[in-house]
Amino acid sequence: MEENTTELTEPSISIKNLHKAYGEKKVLKGINIDVYSGELFGFIGRNGIGKSTTIDCMIGVKRFQEGTITLNGYDIVKSPVEAKRTFGYVASEPTCYEIMTGYEYLEFTASIYNVGEKDFKDNYKYLIGRMALSESDLMAPIASYSHGMKQKLCLIASLLYNPDIWILDEPTVGLDIIAVEELKKMMREYANHGKTVFVTSHNIELVSKLCDRVAIINNGVVENLYDLKKSPNLRLGLTKLFIDTYGG
Repeated sequence: MEENTTELTEPSISIKNLHKAYGEKKVLKGINIDVYSGELFGFIGRNGIGKSTTIDCMIGVKRFQEGTITLNGYDIVKSPVEAKRTFGYVASEPTCYEIMTGYEYLEFTASIYNVGEKDFKDNYKYLIGRMALSESDLMAPIASYSHGMKQKLCLIASLLYNPDIWILDEPTVGLDIIAVEELKKMMREYANHGKTVFVTSHNIELVSKLCDRVAIINNGVVENLYDLKKSPNLRLGLTKLFIDTYGG
């Protein structure tokens, strides 16, 4: 495994010896990852290999049998509320209260994180502009939205409170090419502003172009960790490295 040579101190995301099993089936067998502020970190692997399970453990949705996860210094098990206030999360399948209008849902999300009225209005206007959702769109019930519109709404909701960590699980699913390009810009900008972006994606081209470091998970552990910022030539060969990991 290629070692991390990033000269930074305290990681914003720290996963140590993470083990997760479903009954007798062991999915995660000792995941170890440190991710730092200002990084756009890619976490990739084959279908069913444990990427989403790792994220579910990170965000406190699933319990795990062994290991620790800290987000901005908060242990997700010991200090779940504090840890959850540090990140914004977008699932691979958009989930929101469809009985609400888009605006109501964003207002509701902002209220949970105690976002002030002025900050909410400023962030709301900025983000709907970036995601190309109109105010008239947001007055309609979410139940009437297309998959892509729901995904855009979830992306906006995840950033309304300007979290320190942005966790994205297959965020481009259902988005059109224009929205994907805008999202790529936003991810890079977010990391450039000193935030942490953690993304899983089957789009190897996206990961290879955008990410600073990339971890490939296999057999329940991080099998390879590549520093694409230090070794930019690896960006061109990431697809082959991915295939080679699985004996392709």
